Amino acid sequence: MRRVLALLGLPLLVVAAGCAPAGSGPSAGGSPAGSANDERFAAFGQRADEVADAWRPGTAWTGGYLPLQEPTVLLGDPGFSPDTEQAFRNGWYREQIEVPTARPADGAVRFPDGTLTVKLLSAAEAYRQLDQGDPPPCAGRPRSPGRPAKPGSGPVVEPGPDGPTVGEGPYGHSVGPNDPVGSAPASACVPLTVTAVTLGTAPVRTSRGEAQVPAWLFTVDELTAKVARLAVVDPAAPPQPTAPPGRAPDGVVSAQDLRAVDGAKLTWQVGVGACDTGITPLVQERDDVVVVGGGVVRGTGVCIDLLKLEPVTATLKAPLGNRPVLDVVTGAPLVLRP
Repeated sequence: MRRVLALLGLPLLVVAAGCAPAGSGPSAGGSPAGSANDERFAAFGQRADEVADAWRPGTAWTGGYLPLQEPTVLLGDPGFSPDTEQAFRNGWYREQIEVPTARPADGAVRFPDGTLTVKLLSAAEAYRQLDQGDPPPCAGRPRSPGRPAKPGSGPVVEPGPDGPTVGEGPYGHSVGPNDPVGSAPASACVPLTVTAVTLGTAPVRTSRGEAQVPAWLFTVDELTAKVARLAVVDPAAPPQPTAPPGRAPDGVVSAQDLRAVDGAKLTWQVGVGACDTGITPLVQERDDVVVVGGGVVRGTGVCIDLLKLEPVTATLKAPLGNRPVLDVVTGAPLVLRP
């Protein structure tokens, strides 16, 4: 059984100068037979049939541990500021503790249909995967956040041929002649501070549904939620696409990754051109697999060559459960990247 959905009502891209005006897509459920949009959705359905019919994931899909999301998981609302979100997305950390190097005893991944015993990483190994290095210097930003200026410790002022020149301030950031003397920016390009670590579990989307997976839970001083790094040694990689290679049908674009799964509601990103409009989520839903992509109205005229990632949302007829979500162009299973 398959269902092809085309949902509208989503915000359109801002169209760059020189591109065609926004087009209008078909109403929900399709468009009049014989129209250009109807042909576009028919092409999506044909390619989706190829992808779904060819899906043969292998035994690891139903019998092993195959995670379908990123190995770093936030356990709750982190209370991000722009700076802490930037640090989290880029993997900028510094530890203020001694991170244990010994590997713990084997753990268990708990699936809806059973458990699986797995070997675990040490906290130090997990931290090395989590930490992607130090942030680069940021122009006009201090080296550490929130440090108030000391009385009388303004920028260095030296005489010059045309009057005073203003140099570097007390915290390493450049100060211009119009900046207030003795003040510093309120935030910085700095790493997140790890102050504790414990072994626990994290909820993870896997090929066998949402599982509770052993994870090292890092307490971060700047966040209100723990940062979990999955602790399983060498999890299975998602299978390679089993559909025959294919090109995107005209007016259809590829799905890049999942952003959210909430029961039957899916949000994913599609890759569109800078002047594409009429962005429409396209879904073929079967009992064992879901194939997704996007429909667009191509811009005409001169336009920059730029790929943009745009989120789209659709609601299935039934909760996703453990069904894979496949990209209509490549046939690859999508990974959850919140």
